Amino acid sequence: MTRYVFKMPDLGEGTVEAEVVAWHVKVGDFVTEDQVIAEVMTEKAAVELPSPVTGRVLSQTGAPGDMVPVGADLIVFDTDSGEEADETPAAASVAVAVGAPVAPAVAVATSPAPSVSVSAKIAPAREKHHGRVMASPATRRRAREAGIDLAQVAGSGPSGRITRQDFEAARGGSVAPQATAASASAGALSLAPRTGTEEIKVIGVRRLIANRMTEAKRNIPHFAYVEEVDVTELESLRQHLNGRLPQGASSLTYLPFIAAALVRVLESFPQCNAHYDAERNVLVRHHGVHLGVATQTPDGLKVPVVRHAEARRLWDLSAEIRRVSEAARTGKAAREELTGSTITLTSLGKLGGIVSTPIINAPEMAVIGVNKAIDRPVVVAGAVTVRRMMNLSSSFDHRFVDGYDAAAMIQSLKDLLEHPATIFIPG
Repeated sequence: MTRYVFKMPDLGEGTVEAEVVAWHVKVGDFVTEDQVIAEVMTEKAAVELPSPVTGRVLSQTGAPGDMVPVGADLIVFDTDSGEEADETPAAASVAVAVGAPVAPAVAVATSPAPSVSVSAKIAPAREKHHGRVMASPATRRRAREAGIDLAQVAGSGPSGRITRQDFEAARGGSVAPQATAASASAGALSLAPRTGTEEIKVIGVRRLIANRMTEAKRNIPHFAYVEEVDVTELESLRQHLNGRLPQGASSLTYLPFIAAALVRVLESFPQCNAHYDAERNVLVRHHGVHLGVATQTPDGLKVPVVRHAEARRLWDLSAEIRRVSEAARTGKAAREELTGSTITLTSLGKLGGIVSTPIINAPEMAVIGVNKAIDRPVVVAGAVTVRRMMNLSSSFDHRFVDGYDAAAMIQSLKDLLEHPATIFIPG
């Protein structure tokens, strides 16, 4: 036996440990070089670890949620078992399942049928994916939760990568018969009491979000300010511009207009486009506006960044907001695309409600929340009329942004949005 010890790698930027988010192999599995064996997470990003060798897994360190120091043993392989495993993959899988040594091929016939059938399905699928299932960490997590083996899912993406659509199609095909059977057997609506609990370990991105939200709320005294904005004229301009788009082009939402207006306003309120460096006790005011766009993803809330929003025109802003948001949702955003924002916009879209209380994305000074735009009656020039209204719910770091300045900034933003032509007129 030749043992190969793979240690937790140094993932850069001063990382001293990483969290095990998920194992994609288990003790006894035969893996090939470059096959994804685990997903780990640092304070900066999630990383998929490929196997450096071909062999059989002898041992692993850490369960999902455990922290493993950089340089510590992570997984141990037996690199002498490759040829034997290639000849009898099904037998090897069955032997591991029952805790026995690797059995010859004849053992498959006398082993329990379920183990044989699973092994037989996995092996051809692995060959189709050339030894590695290509999928994002979010897709892998959803597959584990749904009990779906991604090795049996055909990927339609580049190099056979399994897209979210591929997964949803596979999940729909796997759960639909069970749901139908359950509905047929249940008949009428059941009113029986439900008992028991479910424990969900907080790991990965959700743990990171929880920690950062707690730190932000504990360390930053939030000053909240809500203002209603008449966006009737902005809606008219938006509809006019969208009506001139070629067939199939992506339409403008409110966000690029708000982003363009915010860039203009920050010129007069530089204290809101800043970071607080707590270690040095220094405020760092940024000349460029690196706009964070809070985006809901299958893994939780992420904040991809539109770099230098001040240097982008309306259509460019719209395209970049859409690009970074989609990259975050699909798990394709690079590490540098998820860090470095100087102020954040957050919107719940059609679920925007009337008022929200957004939490500041530390070390920033402010976050602007966009609530739902609705038509409602208001009084204009002494008469009741229908206007399209939207609330902006903002939060500021009250240590460094006074309440007066926060209100003045939102009032300036309101003025631009209510007279949208002024957004594009040089000041």
